[in-house]
Amino acid sequence: MTVLIGMFLLGLFIALGTWVLSWTNHVKKDIEVSVFFCTPIKCGEEATPRQIEAVRAQLAGNPDIGSFRFVSKEDALAEMKEKYPEITANLARNPLPAKYEILPVRAEDAAQVAGSFEPAPPGVESVTYGEKKAERVLQVATIIGAIFLIGSIILLIASTILIANTIRLSIFSRRREIEVMKLVGATNWFVRAPFMLEGLLCGLAGSVLAVVLLLLAKELALPGIMGRIDSPDDIRAWSFPVVAVVLVAVSLLVGAAGSGITLRRFLRI
Repeated sequence: MTVLIGMFLLGLFIALGTWVLSWTNHVKKDIEVSVFFCTPIKCGEEATPRQIEAVRAQLAGNPDIGSFRFVSKEDALAEMKEKYPEITANLARNPLPAKYEILPVRAEDAAQVAGSFEPAPPGVESVTYGEKKAERVLQVATIIGAIFLIGSIILLIASTILIANTIRLSIFSRRREIEVMKLVGATNWFVRAPFMLEGLLCGLAGSVLAVVLLLLAKELALPGIMGRIDSPDDIRAWSFPVVAVVLVAVSLLVGAAGSGITLRRFLRI
């Protein structure tokens, strides 16, 4: 029961934590750097094709850039009309500049990518990357990652302590047999092996039951919960088989380690 409770909670935490981490990675994809080119309204003259090509060459040679896309003035206006038709209905001319939309390899490199255009090359009017939004997203992602890591470590430690205390009661009730075995010459591993095997079996049984409960929760409760959440396709937790394998491996390790560590004090005879 101790292993069952510990592994069930750990499985829930892994599923929720990996889903939240996937969500933060999805949000990071919205962090992009925009390089806006000069227009007669802003700079007094239009950016030339040679200046635009020079910026493209600079982007292609930057290893921090994952991908980039050129958006012409016409394409920018078409996108604006699609998003905000009421604003663009009565425009006499196209006021929007051409631009490059840049996705960094890592969202954390957005500031560095934007800084590579300082001073601005000829023909470039401005470079933006939503500094405040990017900082908030990265801070939230860092906090969530830290919470997931710390929480996993705490659950593992708590599970080990609970299992070790449970096994300690079993060992304490058989301490006289252990003393007799040691006095007649039994080695430490000869005494330790049955208790570690017991810890492995308890860990295996508890983890299998925890996996069964998690499977029932996945099939019965999860569809109703996810049906109320608008989640893009690229946001997903670890697959259930991966979580099940992790739980079984952790429970076997914790069960054996808990038995071995707890038994040490009774072997000092």
